[in-house]
Amino acid sequence: MQLIAPDPGPRVLHVTQPVDGGVARVVTDLARAQLAAGLHVTVACPDGGDGGDLAARLRALGADVRPWHASRSPGPWLAGEVRRLRRVVRAVRPDVVHAHSAKAGLAARLAVRGRVATVFQPHAWSFEAVGGPTAALALKWERSGARWAARVVCVSDAERATGERAGIAGRWQVIPNGIDTERFRPAQADSVRAGLPLLAGVDPAAPLVVCVGRLCRQKGQDVLLRAWGEVTRRVPGARLVLVGDGPEAGRLRELAPDSVLFTGAVADAVPWYRAADLVVLPSRWEGMALAPLEAMGCGRPVVVTDVDGGRESLPAALAPRCLVPAENPAALARTVAELLLDPPLRESLGRLARRHVLSAHDVRHSAEAVAGVYRELITAHAVRPVRAEYRESIHS
Repeated sequence: MQLIAPDPGPRVLHVTQPVDGGVARVVTDLARAQLAAGLHVTVACPDGGDGGDLAARLRALGADVRPWHASRSPGPWLAGEVRRLRRVVRAVRPDVVHAHSAKAGLAARLAVRGRVATVFQPHAWSFEAVGGPTAALALKWERSGARWAARVVCVSDAERATGERAGIAGRWQVIPNGIDTERFRPAQADSVRAGLPLLAGVDPAAPLVVCVGRLCRQKGQDVLLRAWGEVTRRVPGARLVLVGDGPEAGRLRELAPDSVLFTGAVADAVPWYRAADLVVLPSRWEGMALAPLEAMGCGRPVVVTDVDGGRESLPAALAPRCLVPAENPAALARTVAELLLDPPLRESLGRLARRHVLSAHDVRHSAEAVAGVYRELITAHAVRPVRAEYRESIHS
């Protein structure tokens, strides 16, 4: 008797560029949850030297990784990137395409043009990251490309509102970012610090501020360095650690005094969250950054800037003390210094932060909400009369 192979479940194709930072962590977490749920997960992303270790980590989870050579920025090479991605779509035959961030969202929507259920997740809007004519072109594309996304998934209400104000006619869904609350959990700072070689010459009692993120203009480490002189004037002996690497690394090292340490790229930021007295993310723009959520998961208080997703990432009790205006070194210095000088308050805020993440930002809740979007879109596309014709054309 011939046995029929079981249905492997819906086929999901994630398309991602960039392949580092928060976007890579979101894709990894979604792939892990979707594989565990029985979905067939394929990820198209740069591999090897261009892709860092994202492709290897996804393969280790059991995902099907399709190397897709693509730069971080649009340009005359875009047409070739779209053609290569169209070949991936033909080979994979996905039920859902989930495109992450501006570049992958651009290429994927041009490759698919809405004829397979397409989810676009901006992870912060591209037109906020640039200025002048480039911003105008990015906004024009987002307004036009919205018609090829069955759903635009935003990680905060503020990110959605920014899109609406910009005239993007999206079919919106807000799904806040989530983290693995078992991985990001509290530990004693003094024991963790002893295991970090970079802190070997630092007084164990020194107040320690940590900033985790790609060293780039978006994350605002330069603003934090401009504030740091006032922090150390009020809190002598304080140390700042910038965790991560990126295009601004050289310039930031030139600006930094001796009380600032640089880790370079790290495979795991958890020990740095746990070692910190305070975690700061002075971003110029965000959707909803993962670093503050991860820090709060580790029971650490955070200071974040009042940008899209910043206020929404905090529990109401933390916002008055932990939210500062963007690009305001004086306000940032004042808030950081006051928290460093008040250990009981930091401890209380850290406990509140951990409870907030457990209730509102568990990655399992985020993954299930995304799965609900997929189910709805797959059902809707399954009954579209053009679907069979499209599959015949795109897969031929």
